[in-house]
Amino acid sequence: MQKVLMVVCAVFAMVAFGSAALAVGPGKTVEFAGGKEGKVIFDGKKHADAKLACKDCHPAPFAMKKTAKITQADHVAGKFCGKCHDGKGAFDQKECAKCHKK
Repeated sequence: MQKVLMVVCAVFAMVAFGSAALAVGPGKTVEFAGGKEGKVIFDGKKHADAKLACKDCHPAPFAMKKTAKITQADHVAGKFCGKCHDGKGAFDQKECAKCHKK
């Protein structure tokens, strides 16, 4: 019985804390391929400095896994990054070079 309890606790700990190691919090970055526009490096610190919390973007408009294939049409439609980067909530998404690096 004690072994079963230890296994259950170990699994719980891996689930509860394992995903935190993958988070892009303050001081961390994650890189996305950006096609011809150039790669995008998401900076957790810049967003934390803007008083944003992970829950402000996750799980919507972004899933927790790095799977989004964001298009210019998505930006214009106010999806993904364009949800905030509209020139009102944050700098306008038309300022491509602020995120896309060739």
